[in-house]
Amino acid sequence: MRKLFTAFILLLCATCVASAANYLTFTAEEDGSTFGIVNNEDNNPDLQYSLDGGETWTALTGGEKVTLAHKGDKALLRGDNPQGFSKGYFKYSTFNMTGKAAASGSVMSLIDGLGLSTQIPEDYSFSHLFSGCTSLTQAPELPAMTLTRNCYSGMFSGCTSLTQAPELPAMTLTRNCYSGMFSGCTSLTQAPELPATRLAEHCYSSMFSGCTNLTKAPELPATTLADNCYRDMFSGCTSLTQAPELPATEMSFYCYNSMFSGCTSLTQAPELPAMTLTRNCYSGMFSGCTSLTQAPELPATTLTDHCYQYMFQGCTSLTKAPELPATILAYECYSSMFSGCTSLTQISVSFNDWGDGFYTDEWVYNVAPTGTFICPKALPLEYGEDRIPKGWKFKSEVSQAEK
Repeated sequence: MRKLFTAFILLLCATCVASAANYLTFTAEEDGSTFGIVNNEDNNPDLQYSLDGGETWTALTGGEKVTLAHKGDKALLRGDNPQGFSKGYFKYSTFNMTGKAAASGSVMSLIDGLGLSTQIPEDYSFSHLFSGCTSLTQAPELPAMTLTRNCYSGMFSGCTSLTQAPELPAMTLTRNCYSGMFSGCTSLTQAPELPATRLAEHCYSSMFSGCTNLTKAPELPATTLADNCYRDMFSGCTSLTQAPELPATEMSFYCYNSMFSGCTSLTQAPELPAMTLTRNCYSGMFSGCTSLTQAPELPATTLTDHCYQYMFQGCTSLTKAPELPATILAYECYSSMFSGCTSLTQISVSFNDWGDGFYTDEWVYNVAPTGTFICPKALPLEYGEDRIPKGWKFKSEVSQAEK
């Protein structure tokens, strides 16, 4: 009798645990939809699936294909992978799908078997997990509050049927944690909130690059940046019409590099209040923004190497450059800054010496054929694509040094 009672208690406990589980779930949205797993570089995580609501489980191995015969059929997935589902930049596993399927439940069931954990165990754990899954219409829950390096990098890249991103609640980021996460998600119309205020190197780099239907960027509240943190974040988002506020006043290396490059619908740039610059901090930031009509103020007076390089290259609707108050230039600080700005007709500078040609290398290549160049009296009147645009008139002003 006691043995029967013990068995009953164990069965009851197992039932309670199963009912509390939040398994990663695939739901077919078309008859005959399939899923499988591709393991790269001998990455072989523990992976099981159930087609009967968790009554029985079957191991899913690389190359195997599971069919969901009817629309609405579900597959639950789980794994015991305390060291992470994927292991490295090349050593990762990716789902492949046909038909149409929506994911739900917690992706953490691939780690703890139940989907209850909120802590990602190791670097690269979910890197490229759904990369190239053009059949995926809905992302699963990503509840982790503790992230690791590259944990979600490239996770949904190329998921062209994904229309909405999952919530990303983590407040402290790690190197490359979201890099390329939604790149090429051409149906994505809404970005998730990004509440984190503690950034890390490359944390958002290329996160939404090529999301051609994304119309609005999320708020970016961080005031302390990290190297490459926003690099290429929205590059190629051709439907983006509004940029988020960027409140940071101190830059990091490459922090805004090409952040909005190719955003051809962006008409207004955010304010850029920083007075302390770093190498390449704004390089290429708005390059190819062909609808941008007004540039932001650039108040910094101390420049760094490459700080504004390519910043407005190809901004064909820009008619007036921001005032450039710096009196001393840095290596390639303005190189190609306004090249290809075919409507640009006014530039105002405060420096007295062109210095090395590389400081302003091709900075006014192919601007408007006529315009006004405003500069201190002491600046030598030299013309060309590296100096004052040919065909422009100049207007001299007394420099701060001469006052």
